[in-house]
Amino acid sequence: MKPGEALKCWHDVNMYMVHDEQPDLSVRQMAILLTIYLEAPPHTVRGLAKRLGVTKPVITRALNTMGRHDLVDRRRDENDRRNVLVQRTVTGALYLEKLADLIAEKAR
Repeated sequence: MKPGEALKCWHDVNMYMVHDEQPDLSVRQMAILLTIYLEAPPHTVRGLAKRLGVTKPVITRALNTMGRHDLVDRRRDENDRRNVLVQRTVTGALYLEKLADLIAEKAR
């Protein structure tokens, strides 16, 4: 795929997402969501902040938004109560599966 074709594909995907009923996520929120679903758990607020090079409040705000859409869930780590574990949800998995199908379709 050439760079112009890649940008056209990304544009098409984004245009579809803007018109779809699914939640619009910012680039930062999408990066966090993809990290949670594509990289092996466990995921913590602290670990995600370090991985993405942002502060913990940035991660918390993004997780608040994604949590309202049931894309992720948070639970206190029973082994270390200072940690908050970020978990995948069925809704989040289906959201990303649909997104992956859309990207593959637009790339053809």
